[in-house]
Amino acid sequence: MTIEKLPHAKLPSLFEFQFLISEGESDSGPVRFSWNSSPSSRNVRKSLDLIESLLRLAEVGQYEQVKQLFSFPIKHCPDMLVLALLQINTSWHTLRHELISTLMPIFLGNHPNSAIILHYAWHGQGQSPSIRQLIMHAMAEWYMRGEQYDQAKLSRILDVAQDLKALSMLLNGTPFAFVIDLAALASRREYLKLDKWLTDKIREHGEPFIQACMTFLKRRCPSILGGLAPEKDQPKSAQLPPETLATMLACLQACAGSVSQELSETILTMVANCSNVMNKARQPPPGVMPKGRPPSASSLDAISPVQIDPLAGMASLSIGGSAAPHTQSMQGFPPNLGSAFSTPQSPAKAFPPLSTPNQTTAFSAIGGISSQLPVGGLGTGSLTGIGTGALGLPAVNNDPFVQRKLGTSGLNQPTFQQTDLSQVWPEANQHFSKEIDDEANSYFQRIYNHPPHPTMSVDEVLEMLQRFKDSTIKREREVFNCMLRNLFEEYRFFPQYPDKELHITACLFGGIIEKGLVTYMALGLALRYVLEALRKPFGSKMYYFGIAALDRFKNRLKDYPQYCQHLASISHFMQFPHHLQEYIEYGQQSRDPPVKMQGSITTPGSIALAQAQAQAQVPAKAPLAGQVSTMVTTSTTTTVAKTVTVTRPTGVSFKKDVPPSINTTNIDTLLVATDQTERIVEPPENIQEKIAFIFNNLSQSNMTQKVEELKETVKEEFMPWVSQYLVMKRVSIEPNFHSLYSNFLDTLKNPEFNKMVLNETYRNIKVLLTSDKAAANFSDRSLLKNLGHWLGMITLAKNKPILHTDLDVKSLLLEAYVKGQQELLYVVPFVAKVLESSIRSVVFRPPNPWTMAIMNVLAELHQEHDLKLNLKFEIEVLCKNLALDINELKPGNLLKDKDRLKNLDEQLSAPKKDVKQPEELPPITTTTTSTTPATSTTCTATVPPQPQYSYHDINVYSLAGLAPHITLNPTIPLFQAHPQLKQCVRQAIERAVQELVHPVVDRSIKIAMTTCEQIVRKDFALDSEESRMRIAAHHMMRNLTAGMAMITCREPLLMSISTNLKNSFASALRTASPQQREMMDQAAAQLAQDNCELACCFIQKTAVEKAGPEMDKRLATEFELRKHARQEGRRYCDPVVLTYQAERMPEQIRLKVGGVDPKQLAVYEEFARNVPGFLPTNDLSQPTGFLAQPMKQAWATDDVAQIYDKCITELEQHLHAIPPTLAMNPQAQALRSLLEVVVLSRNSRDAIAALGLLQKAVEGLLDATSGADADLLLRYRECHLLVLKALQDGRAYGSPWCNKQITRCLIECRDEYKYNVEAVELLIRNHLVNMQQYDLHLAQSMENGLNYMAVAFAMQLVKILLVDERSVAHVTEADLFHTIETLMRINAHSRGNAPEGLPQLMEVVRSNYEAMIDRAHGGPNFMMHSGISQASEYDDPPGLREKAEYLLREWVNLYHSAAAGRDSTKAFSAFVGQMHQQGILKTDDLITRFFRLCTEMCVEISYRAQAEQQHNPAANPTMIRAKCYHNLDAFVRLIALLVKHSGEATNTVTKINLLNKVLGIVVGVLLQDHDVRQSEFQQLPYHRIFIMLLLELNAPEHVLETINFQTLTAFCNTFHILRPTKAPGFVYAWLELISHRIFIARMLAHTPQQKGWPMYAQLLIDLFKYLAPFLRNVELTKPMQILYKGTLRVLLVLLHDFPEFLCDYHYGFCDVIPPNCIQLRNLILSAFPRNMRLPDPFTPNLKVDMLSEINIAPRILTNFTGVMPPQFKKDLDSYLKTRSPVTFLSDLRSNLQVSNEPGNRYNLQLINALVLYVGTQAIAHIHNKGSTPSMSTITHSAHMDIFQNLAVDLDTEGRYLFLNAIANQLRYPNSHTHYFSCTMLYLFAEANTEAIQEQITRVLLERLIVNRPHPWGLLITFIELIKNPAFKFWNHEFVHCAPEIEKLFQSVAQCCMGQKQAQQVMEGTGAS
Repeated sequence: MTIEKLPHAKLPSLFEFQFLISEGESDSGPVRFSWNSSPSSRNVRKSLDLIESLLRLAEVGQYEQVKQLFSFPIKHCPDMLVLALLQINTSWHTLRHELISTLMPIFLGNHPNSAIILHYAWHGQGQSPSIRQLIMHAMAEWYMRGEQYDQAKLSRILDVAQDLKALSMLLNGTPFAFVIDLAALASRREYLKLDKWLTDKIREHGEPFIQACMTFLKRRCPSILGGLAPEKDQPKSAQLPPETLATMLACLQACAGSVSQELSETILTMVANCSNVMNKARQPPPGVMPKGRPPSASSLDAISPVQIDPLAGMASLSIGGSAAPHTQSMQGFPPNLGSAFSTPQSPAKAFPPLSTPNQTTAFSAIGGISSQLPVGGLGTGSLTGIGTGALGLPAVNNDPFVQRKLGTSGLNQPTFQQTDLSQVWPEANQHFSKEIDDEANSYFQRIYNHPPHPTMSVDEVLEMLQRFKDSTIKREREVFNCMLRNLFEEYRFFPQYPDKELHITACLFGGIIEKGLVTYMALGLALRYVLEALRKPFGSKMYYFGIAALDRFKNRLKDYPQYCQHLASISHFMQFPHHLQEYIEYGQQSRDPPVKMQGSITTPGSIALAQAQAQAQVPAKAPLAGQVSTMVTTSTTTTVAKTVTVTRPTGVSFKKDVPPSINTTNIDTLLVATDQTERIVEPPENIQEKIAFIFNNLSQSNMTQKVEELKETVKEEFMPWVSQYLVMKRVSIEPNFHSLYSNFLDTLKNPEFNKMVLNETYRNIKVLLTSDKAAANFSDRSLLKNLGHWLGMITLAKNKPILHTDLDVKSLLLEAYVKGQQELLYVVPFVAKVLESSIRSVVFRPPNPWTMAIMNVLAELHQEHDLKLNLKFEIEVLCKNLALDINELKPGNLLKDKDRLKNLDEQLSAPKKDVKQPEELPPITTTTTSTTPATSTTCTATVPPQPQYSYHDINVYSLAGLAPHITLNPTIPLFQAHPQLKQCVRQAIERAVQELVHPVVDRSIKIAMTTCEQIVRKDFALDSEESRMRIAAHHMMRNLTAGMAMITCREPLLMSISTNLKNSFASALRTASPQQREMMDQAAAQLAQDNCELACCFIQKTAVEKAGPEMDKRLATEFELRKHARQEGRRYCDPVVLTYQAERMPEQIRLKVGGVDPKQLAVYEEFARNVPGFLPTNDLSQPTGFLAQPMKQAWATDDVAQIYDKCITELEQHLHAIPPTLAMNPQAQALRSLLEVVVLSRNSRDAIAALGLLQKAVEGLLDATSGADADLLLRYRECHLLVLKALQDGRAYGSPWCNKQITRCLIECRDEYKYNVEAVELLIRNHLVNMQQYDLHLAQSMENGLNYMAVAFAMQLVKILLVDERSVAHVTEADLFHTIETLMRINAHSRGNAPEGLPQLMEVVRSNYEAMIDRAHGGPNFMMHSGISQASEYDDPPGLREKAEYLLREWVNLYHSAAAGRDSTKAFSAFVGQMHQQGILKTDDLITRFFRLCTEMCVEISYRAQAEQQHNPAANPTMIRAKCYHNLDAFVRLIALLVKHSGEATNTVTKINLLNKVLGIVVGVLLQDHDVRQSEFQQLPYHRIFIMLLLELNAPEHVLETINFQTLTAFCNTFHILRPTKAPGFVYAWLELISHRIFIARMLAHTPQQKGWPMYAQLLIDLFKYLAPFLRNVELTKPMQILYKGTLRVLLVLLHDFPEFLCDYHYGFCDVIPPNCIQLRNLILSAFPRNMRLPDPFTPNLKVDMLSEINIAPRILTNFTGVMPPQFKKDLDSYLKTRSPVTFLSDLRSNLQVSNEPGNRYNLQLINALVLYVGTQAIAHIHNKGSTPSMSTITHSAHMDIFQNLAVDLDTEGRYLFLNAIANQLRYPNSHTHYFSCTMLYLFAEANTEAIQEQITRVLLERLIVNRPHPWGLLITFIELIKNPAFKFWNHEFVHCAPEIEKLFQSVAQCCMGQKQAQQVMEGTGAS
């Protein structure tokens, strides 16, 4: 639409907006609009036309201008404008919509005309629906913007909506957040029924709407997710009334079943929280916790981490103070829908009545709790940081204070939230009468009671509940409801129950599910509780609760397959008891396990229960159905014993809660025993508390004070109680404090008390020795060890004997030996602990006969073959502690002494075989179903019969393989009578086998596989031969699978064959007599017995055959890794295992690198020889030809030996070359000892020796300092490096392992030689250090500047590696990223007192890197550096390379296909799908690896293509290049698209991070490639990637424009890291990249505020720095000439197009350009701003000081003072101000000089900085005095003194550099040029020797005799010099010293002034 077509209104007045509202051209100003006085229709029409025209204009590109025009009417007459806008029927919507949206809020406020306007807008004729939409959106925005969710505004909107009758339409709109808020308010005013509306909306919109509801609830009621109480942060009006909350939650809960898992969990959490807020706390059932639930009764769970399942909602955890327990919120247990016993009620009724006073403040209860514990991210999985240990196993802390204070802290138990149980039991909603409550509680009391009190078993209670449930008596039903509700409500307090009570509760809970006492919702809740408990950490209290409950209802699991899946997905599922795993796995398929396994579970509770029953000496009741076994355990079950609060259900003598120490030891056994001893007088409670306090706070420092306190507090009669408390509550569980308590006794000096303590110790020891010795009773064993240690300390260590009458140690050992392993596990560690103290005794230390006698018994025990390893270890450790050699002890024959045995006094409990099991202990069997007794499936413990078949005898390819081997005994009477029945036998056996084969095979393989895989992986981790590993795995797998199958199938086979035969016989003989029946049974039994072995072998062999291939699958990656290593020419060895073995394993059992030890292989060969169930065989080859290779022997003389040999030879050569005079030098001796260690390592060839050698080499290097003979030092370092490189060889230990270990040595070695910078630099230069790890360590070790040595070392290292750039090209700033960051931070924070030289170093580093590192973008920068370091990681997951290759090939094809779409977008969306499918986008690490692999592949393709060209010179280079580009361009397009589309459209961070990461990877690959290939390196692929990516990402697209600056920053960083000094092989491509027109234009022209300038300047400095050494030495080989020309061209472009850039950075450039590069420098200095016109320097009588520009200072963007040392700068400033210190001038030369090497004597940078700084200060000084620089004003000042001093004092080299520094400031007209021009001339005039004048002339002249351009300032200075007679230039000798020089001056003078004038000047001067 063009402007001509618009209506021809008078254009000037178009823009007078009064026109809208004034009459014609009236000048009375705007008239206030009134509804009645409407202007004439013409004017109205005109104004509508006008607005329409303006709207059209806006659509054709004038949007902003038109929008500005409307600002006047918006302000002054919004009503008029909005009416006009509403009346226009136009299709141009954008601006109109925007204006209407802007105007609407005005009328929603209190505008006088708002009612009319809104009414017209909503109801006016012809209003399009879109206007209503607009108004609705405006309302929503007005409410949601501004004051967040202002309720007053909402109220106003509701009123307007009611007036306009628009409420229903509004409530059907969006956004949901606003609509829900409005609906909530409307429902409160009773304009709508909220529940119906919500249900309809949920049905219509589904999850998005539900999500919005939840967000709304979180906002309006934060406590719904456990946040703060609303009063804290919400005004009263913003709070949500309980009715609304209840309605909304009810509706949400109703749909919880049909939404995603995550949403449903959150909804249910909210419901739970809400009900928690609205419910009151309850007491636990009587009998569980003796005194209610005191807040301080902190059991272990209160301070152990609480594991929150990620799905269980996102509740936060608040624990604190003494708030009532129910206010602490953790995740709720959301109930399922429906109701337990009645028809479902409406959601609104399901909530408790909200009017009670208690509940109006329901939310406030939470507010008072201050969260004292760290809370993890909500819903992230676990909340750690609670307590000292993890997973309920608290760490034993050595700090007594930590250990005890936690015990006393008043932490409340984190409690489970209460689900609103009124929904679960609607009948239970009414409050039960007191009688009902009491009766319910009395039953609970009986469950937990001990005899003689009335008791009930769990089963009895369950039976009673079953009766009550279906009872016709109302009272009984009420008791049932009350008991169940109480049990469920109590769930959240279970973690606080003692173990035994919790176990009983678990059985009850499981029984309720098993018996079907609950249904629907309550059943769902019960199952949910058990699932939650099982999800708690393995070994935690609640986990054991879950196990016990699950074991109880395991037979019901088949009914809940879904539930079984949840159980199986628990992370520690594999640690569940074995039989439960079976039930769960089969339950998932709705089946019972085929073989119902007998399993037992052991939990701390079940043990505690058994002990209580055993000690009560009451015969156990008849076996309960489903009762868990409590005594039979396997030694693998670890139980985590808990400290139990001392208040127990039994009447314990300690009434008060003594806070338990936090420890993993349970003192139950001692407590129970104490109950039965005589009563001791107890002190009152306050005294008990004081005593506990004294011991809690006891330490060495306050010992005397505490002893005095105890004496004051405790009367004599209470001392026995104290002794009991000390031994039982302290000593027995706090081994770390034994010495403290022993000192306490010494300080107390009370012999009577000591005797009491000793007696109490003996008493407790005896209790433990006679206690039950269940395998899993670890806590009693620990108690016994602790008491043994204590006994030794208070007797032997104090030279007091242990009397025979108190404890006979030798007899004790003998008795334990006789009674078996279990007793030995108790006694040996105990005796060892007792004897340990003898070393501290003068009397009892060895060789004391009493001690030695016991030691000899232990030595005798040590010789026993089947003694457990850990006991042997205990004895060895004891010998070591007593400084005895176990081999020198004299073991006797005590253990075999029969006579001694007869007279033995028993000190241990009676041996197990005498125990009357049926009476004393609970039954061992676990029944398989709840009804049938367990006899039917109990295995008969028969010894397996002798094998009959060899492995090869049986063919398992089909069941027919059984037939030849079936045994039919001809003497069987049945067959003699009925021979035809023989045919039944084969079928019966085949059927039996068929039924069992599959389940048995699967189960056997599954169980054997895990064990076998783990062990083989461990044994062969350091063996690089996969075939050896494979054979061993097969041998072991065969053996274990066969054994597993045999024990599983024998019994069922016997029964199955027998049953099948009976059935067959019965059907054959239909009418059998009783006699025949008997014959049939007899025959069936005998045949089953005869053929069971055969059937068993068949199943075993089937399992074995299947196991082989399964095992191969499992170990496939292991085999691949070994093959892969071999292809790469290295030897595989798992570095993790290597380190572990080296650091943790004792020599005898340590794995060696290389083949597995023959002794170990023998074990595997034994596996192969004896397969269970088959005859032994000597043929070790695999039976069915899977692997028909015999076992190979280990490596011959393996590669490692060869590497060591080579190393030894070279070291010997070095040692021979050391002159005899130095033979005794410490370094020469160190070399000899290094050689010895290499020889040792060569002989043992294991990892530990290698590690030792490596450590020695590293420490040797670090230890060497430069004091020794220089030649020897060089050789010394060479030798150490040689050893390290040998170890690093791929055939030995490989680079990753070595570098890791070397780095570890560097990090861990002693401080005195840790900071040897030469050695560390040497290691880094030789690629021997893992830089990422070392960098992090270095950054940390500086301790933010506190560790001065580390800071100084880091500074040196950074200087050597990054500033001096000394030959360590492969180290980039990425490698020292953290170190530099830390140094910069230290520098920034320690203003003024930074370590010396740090500011300068950081200045240099910053000048190198800061331009690159935009500090605001720390993220991207880090991404790039991490990308670079990740490019050198090679340990990719197996198969990833193939995946990446496949994907890359796919993408290249897609990219080049016709259907790729514009910019490949279609191809891209298809490809992203594929990446997802392949799992590449799963993690950042995989994405990174994918890019690295793709880059490597693209580069590889290029190398191959270029190699082709070399083989075939005739090939067309263009074709070759196109071939490379085919892949590279596709790859680049992929990167660009991923960058464009990553993250949200508006989220720039992800895009930039991804780009930086990819660029980092390409850089890393390039640097690696450059390092490896060196002169073979090719630039092409990298150049193409960078240039194409640069073009792709600078395309004119909106999304790219928004990130353009960050993109350019990333490229600058990239180019800077690849600067020529780091990657010289890439220099041409690099120069091409930085000089690309797009790049230059973007950096210098398009980026706003010249933000790209400093970065581009840095890149040019990088270029000049690289050229400098070549140019300085004039080494311009052909390649350097090309580079130099290229550089000149770039500068010419910049001079032409961006002269201001060169002006601003001229100083930085000249600083790095060598002095002899005159033309290069002239190019830079000739630049002048484009807006300036230069006066012609040749104008006669040009008055420079009259020019307008001459007093303006130029802009210099380089920080030139940064290089000045602080002291120097301080002295300089002081001298300029006051001319002191006076020595400043005399010291100046020495400050500038750095060496005596000609050509490098002076610090050029410092001279340049000094000249410019003094000059700028001088100009400022002159300006301050009100004059301008001139020949007269610059004299006699401190500034000129410095310049004159330099001119006179410096030698020729220094003076040349000084004058050059001045000449560098002679540029375009400005104050610097003027001042330095005058200075140069003044120095010439005042010079005291002609040499100075000659040098000044040289400096000026050499810059003029080169090609143009010449700087303007240079010309005017030289012209002034030769023209002004005052300088007598032509009189000087150097002008006429040679004819050619004279000619030169003449020609220059003619050029500068013209021939005639020059002639006059020369002659005139000559004449004068």
